[in-house]
Amino acid sequence: MAHTSLKAFLEKKNIHITMKTYLIDAMGAMAFGLFASLLIGTIFGTLGEKTQIDLFYTIAEYCKSATGAALGVSIAYALHAPQLVLFSAATVGIAGNTLGGPVGALVSTVIATELGKLVSKETRVDILVTPGVTIIAGTLIAQFVGPGVSAFMTAFGNLVKTATEMQPFFMGILVSALIGIALTLPISSAAICIMLSLDGLAGGAATAGCCAQMIGFAILSYRENGAGGLLAQGLGTSMLQMGNIVKNPRVWIPPTLASMITGPIATCLFRMENIATGAGMGTCGLVGPIGVYTAMDGSVSMWVGILLVCFLLPALLTWFFGEILRKLQWIHPGDLKLDL
Repeated sequence: MAHTSLKAFLEKKNIHITMKTYLIDAMGAMAFGLFASLLIGTIFGTLGEKTQIDLFYTIAEYCKSATGAALGVSIAYALHAPQLVLFSAATVGIAGNTLGGPVGALVSTVIATELGKLVSKETRVDILVTPGVTIIAGTLIAQFVGPGVSAFMTAFGNLVKTATEMQPFFMGILVSALIGIALTLPISSAAICIMLSLDGLAGGAATAGCCAQMIGFAILSYRENGAGGLLAQGLGTSMLQMGNIVKNPRVWIPPTLASMITGPIATCLFRMENIATGAGMGTCGLVGPIGVYTAMDGSVSMWVGILLVCFLLPALLTWFFGEILRKLQWIHPGDLKLDL
């Protein structure tokens, strides 16, 4: 009887404790929140550098400062939070992002939102209780998970650093794959590259990996998502596919294999370089290719390298590997569909 009552109460509060809710719905919405703040801010920052227009710099700073709030609201929105919980999630997102990056924001906002929904409209002082519970719970969770997430980021950064110390061929494979994976995960590949000062050849390898994920997923999912999906992933972010990756991790294989090929091509054949601020952005707003142009001499070889490494090879290789996996029935129709 108690179990039935609890289930009915959770249903009434619109709380569904499932993998789909937290790892697909919440993470998918989080990708939009990240793009609407940090990623678009980086694009405006690049425009400011190239045009020297102060307005772009100003917009970039505002966008980046809003990252935590955007993540919190987007995640709470995906969990169908009531108004007071939704608005309070902005504070929780800031705390989570500050202490543990986007992953910290995800964990703290999910837990805080669900707790906020539990108490929402249960008392006569709802305007105090609901935001109070949501914000206090979220901040405590952020303080708890933040150090762990930071430790993971440090370990990941050390792994990338170790890879950059190897000779260009193997370094190209490892850095391209690792940073490309980071770009699609709910962590900031751009922040990793900046934190590690990942420029030069290592920056070029990182660019190859990020472009392979973005262009790769854009092409791989074209039959499901059409031109809208092509632009959203090719010029936006491959993080949009995280929900589908959770459902079928095999969809991640084609772009990752492509990155392991384009990485050493970038480092060994074209000697491609990038600046740290562009290395982790891929084709998002074309920031990655612009960074390559900034770091190199503008030669014909550079332009050929950008065309092949950033666009053509990721598209062709991912399509090729994708067709193999479709024939093996590892990827099925609809596996890459986005809710755009």
